[in-house]
Amino acid sequence: MKKLFAPIAAKIEGGKRISGDEALQLAACDDLLALGTLAARVNKGRNGARVFFNRNRHINYSNICISSCAFCAFRRDARQQGAFCLSPQEVGERAAGAAADGAREVHVVGGLHPGQPFSYYLQMLQAIRRAAPEIHIKAFTAVEIDHLSRLTGWSLDKVLAELRAAGLDSLPGGGAEIFASAVREQLCPEKISGQRWLDVMTSVHGAGLRSNATMLFGHLESWRDRIDHLLQLRELQDRTGGFMAFIPLPYQADNTRLPELRGPGGVEILKTLAISRLVLDNFDHIKGYWVMLGVKLAQVALAFGVNDLDGTVIEERIGHAAGAASPQALSCDDLLWLIRRAGKLPVERDSLYSTVREYGPC
Repeated sequence: MKKLFAPIAAKIEGGKRISGDEALQLAACDDLLALGTLAARVNKGRNGARVFFNRNRHINYSNICISSCAFCAFRRDARQQGAFCLSPQEVGERAAGAAADGAREVHVVGGLHPGQPFSYYLQMLQAIRRAAPEIHIKAFTAVEIDHLSRLTGWSLDKVLAELRAAGLDSLPGGGAEIFASAVREQLCPEKISGQRWLDVMTSVHGAGLRSNATMLFGHLESWRDRIDHLLQLRELQDRTGGFMAFIPLPYQADNTRLPELRGPGGVEILKTLAISRLVLDNFDHIKGYWVMLGVKLAQVALAFGVNDLDGTVIEERIGHAAGAASPQALSCDDLLWLIRRAGKLPVERDSLYSTVREYGPC
C-alpha cells in the first residue's frame, strides 16, 4: 500500500485532482497518520492554521414527518407521544432569544409535516425576520424544499423565490444521506433520490443561495459508495460553486430501526474526514460537526483536514435523539479552548464565512 500511497500523495501535493479509484486506494490505506498528515497539509495550504466557528442556534420546528427513514430517531407521527410542531410565533421567539444571546445564525430544519401549508413556512421565516432582523436564516434541507414544491405544485425556482422573499438566506446540507440508490432504498426509501437532492441544490445555487452538503456514513454503505458520493458533490461544485462546507455525519444507532449497526469507530471517522478533504479539492471547508463526532474527536479531527467546528448550536434534537453523547451546546469560550489546545487559531465567522473576529493563540 505504501507504494501506491506515495504517488497519489505526490499528485495531491502537486495540486492535481485524484480519481475515484485513487480515492479508493487511499481508503484501503491502513496508515491513518499518513492520511491525516496529507489531509492536514492540504488544509493548511487552503486555510492556514485557522479554524472557523460561529455563534448559532438550532431550531427544529417539528418532528412530525411523512417519511419513516430507518436511521431516524427524531421523527414522530402526528398523534404519537412526543410529537410537536412549533407555531411561527414560537420559532420567532426562539430566534429573538438567540439573537439576544449573541447568535448570528439560526439553523431551522424539521420533518415533512403532512398538514402544514406553504404559508406556515413563509410565516415562520417572517416571524424570525421580525423578531431578529439582523440574524442569518439558514433553513430547510433539500428534502424540505422538494416537499414544498410538491405541496404547492410549483417549480423549485418559484418556491425558492417565495422563501427568499420571506427571509431565507441560505440552506443547510441535510438530507443527502448517501447517494447510492441501492443503499438509499434500504435506508430511506420514501425520501427523495440522491439525484433529486443534487437537482434541488442545483436550483438553490442557481437562485443565488449558498448551501452546505452532508454525507451520512457508517451504516449500510461501502467505501465505494462514500467515494461516489464525494465525486458527485465535487462535480456539482465544479458547475455551481454554491457549496460552502462539507459535513460528514457518522451514523448514530440508538432508537433507530437499525440498532444492530454500531456506526463507525474513531479511526473510520477520521479516515473519512481526511479522504473527504483530499477528494473535495473545490470545497474550502470541511466541518467537524462536534454534535455527531463528540467534542474530543472533533478536536482531534482538526489534525485530519478539518477546519470548521460549526458553532455554539444551543439546542440540537436530531442527533441527540439517536444517541449522540455530546452536550446540547458549547460556549464561545469552549470552542476557543478546543481550537487553541489543538494548536490552531480560532476565527469567528458569519454564516457565509466572512470573518467576524480573528482570535490569537491564547
